[in-house]
Amino acid sequence: MDLLDDHLGGVRARGAAFCRSVVEPPWGVRFTGPVPLALATVLTGDAWITVAGSAPTLLREGDIALIRAARPFTVSDDPDTPPRIVIEDETTCYTVGDGPPLGSDDLVLGPRTCGLEPDATDTFIVAGYPIRGDVGDRLLRCLPDLAIVPDGPDLAPLSGLLATEIVQEEPGQQVVLDRLLDMLLVKALRRWFARPDAEPPAGYRALADARVGRALRALHEAPGRPWTVAALAAEAGLSRAAFARTFTELVGVPPMTYVTEWRMALAADLLRERGASVASVARRIGYADGFAFSNAFKRVRGRPPSAVLAEARGGRP
Repeated sequence: MDLLDDHLGGVRARGAAFCRSVVEPPWGVRFTGPVPLALATVLTGDAWITVAGSAPTLLREGDIALIRAARPFTVSDDPDTPPRIVIEDETTCYTVGDGPPLGSDDLVLGPRTCGLEPDATDTFIVAGYPIRGDVGDRLLRCLPDLAIVPDGPDLAPLSGLLATEIVQEEPGQQVVLDRLLDMLLVKALRRWFARPDAEPPAGYRALADARVGRALRALHEAPGRPWTVAALAAEAGLSRAAFARTFTELVGVPPMTYVTEWRMALAADLLRERGASVASVARRIGYADGFAFSNAFKRVRGRPPSAVLAEARGGRP
Protein backbone atom coordinates (compact mmCIF):
# COMPACT_ATOMS: atom_id res chain seq x y z
CA MET A 1 0.00 0.00 0.00
CA ASP A 2 1.19 3.54 -0.68
CA LEU A 3 -0.11 7.09 -0.39
CA LEU A 4 -1.59 7.19 -3.88
CA ASP A 5 -3.49 3.95 -3.19
CA ASP A 6 -4.99 5.47 -0.07
CA HIS A 7 -5.90 8.79 -1.64
CA LEU A 8 -7.49 7.10 -4.64
CA GLY A 9 -9.72 5.05 -2.36
CA GLY A 10 -12.38 7.76 -2.56
CA VAL A 11 -11.85 8.49 -6.25
CA ARG A 12 -12.13 5.01 -7.76
CA ALA A 13 -14.62 4.97 -10.64
CA ARG A 14 -17.90 3.16 -10.12
CA GLY A 15 -20.55 3.81 -12.73
CA ALA A 16 -18.58 6.80 -14.05
CA ALA A 17 -20.29 8.98 -16.65
CA PHE A 18 -18.61 8.91 -20.09
CA CYS A 19 -19.21 11.12 -23.10
CA ARG A 20 -17.53 10.70 -26.49
CA SER A 21 -17.92 13.77 -28.68
CA VAL A 22 -17.62 13.57 -32.47
CA VAL A 23 -17.24 17.03 -34.02
CA GLU A 24 -16.24 18.87 -37.20
CA PRO A 25 -14.44 22.26 -37.15
CA PRO A 26 -15.43 24.85 -36.22
CA TRP A 27 -16.79 23.27 -33.04
CA GLY A 28 -17.28 23.99 -29.35
CA VAL A 29 -18.77 21.71 -26.69
CA ARG A 30 -19.78 22.98 -23.26
CA PHE A 31 -19.92 20.63 -20.23
CA THR A 32 -22.13 21.87 -17.42
CA GLY A 33 -22.42 18.91 -15.02
CA PRO A 34 -21.01 19.82 -11.55
CA VAL A 35 -18.38 17.04 -11.47
CA PRO A 36 -15.66 17.44 -8.78
CA LEU A 37 -13.07 15.74 -11.03
CA ALA A 38 -13.23 15.17 -14.77
CA LEU A 39 -10.75 13.50 -17.11
CA ALA A 40 -10.62 14.50 -20.78
CA THR A 41 -8.52 13.17 -23.64
CA VAL A 42 -8.41 14.02 -27.35
CA LEU A 43 -8.45 10.94 -29.59
CA THR A 44 -8.16 12.70 -32.96
CA GLY A 45 -7.21 16.32 -33.61
CA ASP A 46 -6.18 19.02 -31.14
CA ALA A 47 -8.44 21.07 -28.90
CA TRP A 48 -8.58 23.99 -26.50
CA ILE A 49 -10.04 23.57 -23.03
CA THR A 50 -11.39 26.52 -21.08
CA VAL A 51 -12.50 26.20 -17.45
CA ALA A 52 -14.88 28.96 -16.37
CA GLY A 53 -12.83 31.91 -15.14
CA SER A 54 -9.51 30.65 -16.60
CA ALA A 55 -7.56 31.21 -19.80
CA PRO A 56 -7.83 28.64 -22.66
CA THR A 57 -5.23 25.83 -22.63
CA LEU A 58 -4.14 23.73 -25.61
CA LEU A 59 -4.87 20.00 -25.40
CA ARG A 60 -3.02 18.03 -28.06
CA GLU A 61 -4.01 14.63 -29.41
CA GLY A 62 -3.35 11.98 -26.75
CA ASP A 63 -2.92 14.45 -23.87
CA ILE A 64 -4.86 13.97 -20.64
CA ALA A 65 -6.61 16.88 -18.93
CA LEU A 66 -7.65 16.66 -15.29
CA ILE A 67 -10.31 19.26 -14.49
CA ARG A 68 -10.64 19.68 -10.74
CA ALA A 69 -13.02 22.58 -10.26
CA ALA A 70 -16.71 21.67 -10.24
CA ARG A 71 -17.38 24.44 -12.75
CA PRO A 72 -18.55 24.37 -16.38
CA PHE A 73 -15.82 24.00 -18.99
CA THR A 74 -15.64 24.17 -22.78
CA VAL A 75 -13.66 22.08 -25.25
CA SER A 76 -13.30 23.65 -28.72
CA ASP A 77 -11.23 23.64 -31.89
CA ASP A 78 -10.26 27.29 -31.27
CA PRO A 79 -10.49 29.49 -28.16
CA ASP A 80 -12.73 31.91 -30.11
CA THR A 81 -15.23 29.27 -31.26
CA PRO A 82 -18.41 29.55 -29.18
CA PRO A 83 -20.10 26.40 -27.87
CA ARG A 84 -22.60 24.85 -30.26
CA ILE A 85 -23.40 21.79 -28.13
CA VAL A 86 -24.07 21.70 -24.38
CA ILE A 87 -23.66 18.37 -22.55
CA GLU A 88 -25.14 17.92 -19.09
CA ASP A 89 -24.45 14.18 -18.75
CA GLU A 90 -23.91 11.12 -20.96
CA THR A 91 -27.51 11.11 -22.20
CA THR A 92 -28.55 14.79 -22.05
CA CYS A 93 -27.24 17.18 -24.67
CA TYR A 94 -28.64 19.99 -26.84
CA THR A 95 -27.56 22.72 -29.23
CA VAL A 96 -27.37 26.46 -28.58
CA GLY A 97 -26.77 29.52 -30.76
CA ASP A 98 -27.64 29.81 -34.44
CA GLY A 99 -29.53 27.12 -36.27
CA PRO A 100 -32.50 24.98 -35.37
CA PRO A 101 -32.46 23.71 -31.76
CA LEU A 102 -31.59 20.05 -31.43
CA GLY A 103 -31.96 17.81 -28.40
CA SER A 104 -30.61 14.50 -27.19
CA ASP A 105 -32.68 12.48 -29.67
CA ASP A 106 -30.92 14.28 -32.52
CA LEU A 107 -27.41 14.42 -31.06
CA VAL A 108 -26.89 11.00 -29.46
CA LEU A 109 -25.10 9.05 -32.21
CA GLY A 110 -24.49 5.81 -30.35
CA PRO A 111 -23.43 4.46 -26.95
CA ARG A 112 -22.00 7.35 -24.90
CA THR A 113 -21.52 9.37 -28.10
CA CYS A 114 -22.77 12.85 -28.92
CA GLY A 115 -22.35 15.01 -32.03
CA LEU A 116 -23.82 16.49 -35.18
CA GLU A 117 -22.04 14.27 -37.73
CA PRO A 118 -21.15 10.61 -37.12
CA ASP A 119 -18.19 10.82 -39.54
CA ALA A 120 -16.69 14.04 -38.16
CA THR A 121 -12.90 14.31 -37.98
CA ASP A 122 -12.31 15.34 -34.35
CA THR A 123 -13.07 13.07 -31.40
CA PHE A 124 -12.56 13.48 -27.67
CA ILE A 125 -13.74 11.79 -24.47
CA VAL A 126 -14.76 13.33 -21.16
CA ALA A 127 -15.44 11.21 -18.07
CA GLY A 128 -16.62 12.38 -14.66
CA TYR A 129 -15.55 11.05 -11.26
CA PRO A 130 -17.57 11.16 -8.07
CA ILE A 131 -15.33 12.14 -5.16
CA ARG A 132 -16.23 10.50 -1.89
CA GLY A 133 -14.96 11.58 1.48
CA ASP A 134 -12.20 13.56 3.10
CA VAL A 135 -9.37 11.34 1.86
CA GLY A 136 -10.40 11.96 -1.76
CA ASP A 137 -10.66 15.67 -1.01
CA ARG A 138 -7.04 15.67 0.16
CA LEU A 139 -6.04 14.49 -3.31
CA LEU A 140 -8.22 17.09 -5.05
CA ARG A 141 -6.66 19.91 -3.06
CA CYS A 142 -3.26 18.95 -4.46
CA LEU A 143 -4.37 19.52 -8.06
CA PRO A 144 -4.80 22.82 -9.90
CA ASP A 145 -8.14 23.61 -11.52
CA LEU A 146 -6.72 22.28 -14.79
CA ALA A 147 -3.76 19.90 -15.12
CA ILE A 148 -2.51 18.89 -18.58
CA VAL A 149 -0.50 15.66 -18.79
CA PRO A 150 1.25 15.24 -22.18
CA ASP A 151 0.77 12.07 -24.20
CA GLY A 152 3.32 9.32 -23.67
CA PRO A 153 3.96 5.61 -24.28
CA ASP A 154 2.31 4.73 -20.95
CA LEU A 155 -0.90 6.60 -21.82
CA ALA A 156 -1.41 5.81 -25.51
CA PRO A 157 -2.35 2.10 -25.16
CA LEU A 158 -4.94 2.89 -22.47
CA SER A 159 -6.43 5.79 -24.44
CA GLY A 160 -6.65 3.56 -27.52
CA LEU A 161 -8.40 0.81 -25.59
CA LEU A 162 -10.80 3.34 -24.05
CA ALA A 163 -11.61 4.64 -27.55
CA THR A 164 -12.51 1.10 -28.61
CA GLU A 165 -14.50 0.15 -25.53
CA ILE A 166 -16.51 3.33 -25.07
CA VAL A 167 -18.70 2.61 -28.12
CA GLN A 168 -19.30 -1.04 -27.17
CA GLU A 169 -22.31 -2.48 -25.37
CA GLU A 170 -21.15 -5.85 -24.06
CA PRO A 171 -21.80 -7.59 -20.72
CA GLY A 172 -19.79 -5.86 -17.99
CA GLN A 173 -19.12 -2.86 -20.22
CA GLN A 174 -19.36 -0.29 -17.41
CA VAL A 175 -16.87 -2.23 -15.29
CA VAL A 176 -14.39 -2.35 -18.18
CA LEU A 177 -14.73 1.39 -18.76
CA ASP A 178 -14.41 2.19 -15.06
CA ARG A 179 -11.21 0.19 -14.73
CA LEU A 180 -9.70 1.77 -17.85
CA LEU A 181 -10.52 5.18 -16.43
CA ASP A 182 -8.90 4.27 -13.11
CA MET A 183 -5.71 3.23 -14.87
CA LEU A 184 -5.62 6.42 -16.92
CA LEU A 185 -6.12 8.50 -13.79
CA VAL A 186 -3.33 6.75 -11.87
CA LYS A 187 -0.93 7.10 -14.82
CA ALA A 188 -1.84 10.78 -15.23
CA LEU A 189 -1.43 11.51 -11.52
CA ARG A 190 1.95 9.80 -11.41
CA ARG A 191 3.12 11.93 -14.31
CA TRP A 192 1.67 15.12 -12.86
CA PHE A 193 3.09 14.66 -9.37
CA ALA A 194 6.52 13.92 -10.85
CA ARG A 195 6.69 17.52 -12.11
CA PRO A 196 8.98 19.76 -10.06
CA ASP A 197 6.27 22.44 -9.84
CA ALA A 198 3.52 20.03 -8.70
CA GLU A 199 2.31 19.85 -5.09
CA PRO A 200 1.60 16.15 -4.38
CA PRO A 201 -0.08 14.95 -1.18
CA ALA A 202 2.01 15.33 1.94
CA GLY A 203 4.50 12.50 2.13
CA TYR A 204 4.19 11.46 -1.53
CA ARG A 205 7.73 12.41 -2.53
CA ALA A 206 9.10 11.15 0.78
CA LEU A 207 8.25 7.62 -0.40
CA ALA A 208 11.38 7.82 -2.58
CA ASP A 209 13.50 7.99 0.57
CA ALA A 210 14.27 4.40 1.54
CA ARG A 211 13.97 4.93 5.29
CA VAL A 212 11.22 7.54 5.68
CA GLY A 213 9.30 5.85 2.88
CA ARG A 214 9.39 2.57 4.81
CA ALA A 215 7.91 4.27 7.88
CA LEU A 216 5.20 5.99 5.82
CA ARG A 217 4.16 2.71 4.22
CA ALA A 218 3.97 1.05 7.63
CA LEU A 219 1.77 3.87 8.93
CA HIS A 220 -0.59 3.70 5.95
CA GLU A 221 -0.83 -0.08 6.17
CA ALA A 222 -1.75 0.04 9.89
CA PRO A 223 -2.94 3.51 10.93
CA GLY A 224 -4.44 2.06 14.13
CA ARG A 225 -1.13 0.93 15.60
CA PRO A 226 0.01 2.88 18.68
CA TRP A 227 2.40 5.01 16.67
CA THR A 228 5.00 7.20 18.34
CA VAL A 229 8.02 8.96 16.88
CA ALA A 230 10.16 6.18 18.36
CA ALA A 231 8.02 3.45 16.74
CA LEU A 232 8.15 5.16 13.34
CA ALA A 233 11.90 5.71 13.71
CA ALA A 234 12.34 1.99 14.39
CA GLU A 235 10.50 1.19 11.14
CA ALA A 236 12.87 3.55 9.35
CA GLY A 237 15.98 2.21 11.08
CA LEU A 238 16.96 5.66 12.35
CA SER A 239 17.42 7.26 15.72
CA ARG A 240 14.41 9.15 17.03
CA ALA A 241 16.07 12.56 16.53
CA ALA A 242 17.40 11.76 13.04
CA PHE A 243 14.05 10.37 11.93
CA ALA A 244 12.06 13.35 13.24
CA ARG A 245 14.41 15.78 11.51
CA THR A 246 14.46 13.91 8.18
CA PHE A 247 10.71 13.25 8.18
CA THR A 248 9.90 16.92 8.80
CA GLU A 249 12.28 18.01 6.04
CA LEU A 250 10.81 15.60 3.48
CA VAL A 251 7.12 15.68 4.40
CA GLY A 252 6.76 19.26 5.57
CA VAL A 253 5.23 18.52 8.98
CA PRO A 254 6.50 16.67 12.10
CA PRO A 255 5.78 12.92 12.25
CA MET A 256 3.01 12.98 14.84
CA THR A 257 1.29 15.91 13.13
CA TYR A 258 1.16 13.82 9.98
CA VAL A 259 -0.10 10.78 11.91
CA THR A 260 -2.90 12.78 13.52
CA GLU A 261 -3.98 14.55 10.31
CA TRP A 262 -4.07 11.28 8.37
CA ARG A 263 -6.01 9.49 11.10
CA MET A 264 -8.57 12.31 11.24
CA ALA A 265 -9.08 12.18 7.46
CA LEU A 266 -9.67 8.44 7.70
CA ALA A 267 -11.94 8.95 10.69
CA ALA A 268 -14.11 11.48 8.85
CA ASP A 269 -14.79 8.90 6.14
CA LEU A 270 -15.31 6.05 8.60
CA LEU A 271 -17.87 8.11 10.54
CA ARG A 272 -19.99 8.29 7.38
CA GLU A 273 -20.19 4.51 7.04
CA ARG A 274 -23.41 2.76 7.97
CA GLY A 275 -23.36 1.47 11.55
CA ALA A 276 -20.40 3.63 12.60
CA SER A 277 -20.05 5.00 16.11
CA VAL A 278 -17.55 7.35 17.72
CA ALA A 279 -16.16 4.51 19.83
CA SER A 280 -15.79 2.06 16.92
CA VAL A 281 -14.03 4.62 14.73
CA ALA A 282 -11.75 5.61 17.62
CA ARG A 283 -10.59 2.00 17.99
CA ARG A 284 -10.00 1.57 14.26
CA ILE A 285 -7.65 4.52 14.04
CA GLY A 286 -5.70 3.82 17.22
CA TYR A 287 -7.44 5.60 20.09
CA ALA A 288 -8.17 3.73 23.31
CA ASP A 289 -11.41 5.58 23.96
CA GLY A 290 -13.89 7.86 22.26
CA PHE A 291 -13.14 10.80 24.55
CA ALA A 292 -9.49 11.14 23.48
CA PHE A 293 -10.48 10.63 19.86
CA SER A 294 -13.23 13.26 20.08
CA ASN A 295 -10.82 15.82 21.51
CA ALA A 296 -8.25 15.16 18.77
CA PHE A 297 -10.87 15.23 16.01
CA LYS A 298 -12.35 18.52 17.20
CA ARG A 299 -8.89 20.08 17.53
CA VAL A 300 -7.96 19.14 13.94
CA ARG A 301 -11.37 19.41 12.24
CA GLY A 302 -13.02 22.17 14.22
CA ARG A 303 -16.10 20.15 15.18
CA PRO A 304 -16.72 16.95 17.16
CA PRO A 305 -17.02 13.57 15.44
CA SER A 306 -20.57 13.30 16.75
CA ALA A 307 -21.51 16.18 14.42
CA VAL A 308 -20.16 14.28 11.38
CA LEU A 309 -21.97 11.15 12.54
CA ALA A 310 -25.27 13.00 12.96
CA GLU A 311 -24.87 14.67 9.57
CA ALA A 312 -24.26 11.33 7.88
CA ARG A 313 -27.27 9.72 9.55
CA GLY A 314 -29.48 12.64 8.65
CA GLY A 315 -28.50 12.31 4.99
CA ARG A 316 -29.48 8.65 4.76
CA PRO A 317 -32.89 7.57 3.53
